[in-house]
Amino acid sequence: MENNSITEIQKIVLAENGPYLLEGKFVFVNHEGVETVKEGKVALCRCGHSTNKPFCDGTHRRTEWKA
Repeated sequence: MENNSITEIQKIVLAENGPYLLEGKFVFVNHEGVETVKEGKVALCRCGHSTNKPFCDGTHRRTEWKA
């Protein structure tokens, strides 16, 4: 997927002591170059403890992680 044009506005919100909350349409590319398109709301881990990185799995609540 090679498209460098921005066609709509994406939104990133930093949840207090929680994940990055993304809204819009995104292309995630892993270390092997495999692309995954996500659309809607996505939560990205900020605490580093998620077992589903880069996505948040709520572990920050159990570890009482603070931003």
